Amino acid sequence: MQQPAHSIIAELEDAVRGGSSSKRVDTLRQVTDLFLNEGDRLSDDQVQVFDDVLCLLIARVETRAKAELSKRLAPLDYAPFEVIQHLAQDDEIAVAGDVLTHSSRLGTETLIQIASTKGQEHLLAISGRADLPAAVTDVIVDRGEGRVIRKLANNAGAHFSEEGYSAIIARATNDDELIEILGLRVDLPAKFLRDLLRRAKEAVRARLLAIAPPSIREEIRKVLDAIAGEAPAPRRSYGVAEQLVKLMKGLNELDDAAVYNFAEAGKFDEVTVSLAVLNDMPLDLMGRLMEGPRNDLILIPCRSAKLNWPTVESILRNRPNEYPIDEPTLEVAQRDFRKLSMETAQRTVRFWQLHNRIEK
Repeated sequence: MQQPAHSIIAELEDAVRGGSSSKRVDTLRQVTDLFLNEGDRLSDDQVQVFDDVLCLLIARVETRAKAELSKRLAPLDYAPFEVIQHLAQDDEIAVAGDVLTHSSRLGTETLIQIASTKGQEHLLAISGRADLPAAVTDVIVDRGEGRVIRKLANNAGAHFSEEGYSAIIARATNDDELIEILGLRVDLPAKFLRDLLRRAKEAVRARLLAIAPPSIREEIRKVLDAIAGEAPAPRRSYGVAEQLVKLMKGLNELDDAAVYNFAEAGKFDEVTVSLAVLNDMPLDLMGRLMEGPRNDLILIPCRSAKLNWPTVESILRNRPNEYPIDEPTLEVAQRDFRKLSMETAQRTVRFWQLHNRIEK
């Protein structure tokens, strides 16, 4: 075994020193073939020789050759350690992807570092790993966009911390597909299932009941029955806030700037009353809207009240409830707000005024 290895190393030195690109790629394939044929019988020192050789070569070959190497080494439990680390850190997902998804040679700290610094394609690849520790999923939940979060939630081998579950369920507020995926996880704790189903539309709840396996279906049914039996919350009293806002309205001081200042100061009783007064809506209705999970519905009275986006953004960012908004969702909200016409918003508000209810 030693002689072939030394022969390959000598050829490598020639390839690196003066060989063409195709020569370097051929040498890389020869080294890889040799390792694949003999790797499971090599000593640690011999594997280290291959590791050194491959690391030298991948620094001097094109993306396509590195991607081929990644695909061939990713499934191997005995793959050379350092070359796997180099491939996983590559900015090109064609190179890093297979290793990030399949290689058992990547430790938790390396995965955390890559998940914290690389882009969405790298996060997507990591999200498909067969066994994913909670320390890694915490980072992905924090940084991942919609498709990444859905893939992660759909991975039965992904483990979540309490904070991770709480955050991913908050991400599901305006994502029916994500609610369905999470609702079908057998490891979702009961308290998080209850929170998830509270956020779900009736149509999503019905679909979950229809597609869930019997063991999960029974648990979903129990939680939905418990939610249905909960006593309605007592009507909020807005007291001084209501008096202040109505006084400002009478003095023609209730405008976009006033609502912005309330939101920035965290005075959300005043924000709620302001939106109710500006839209001539029942205060309890506006209160339910502001305290609920639907960020998209809050855009409607804001547009109808002729608020500007910075004020709406401050309301969405700062409202003190259990439904925090992340940057990707905020970007979607901004696009939706710009598309929402004044006429449509005011027509919707009139519908709410007539029926005194919010469509779920």
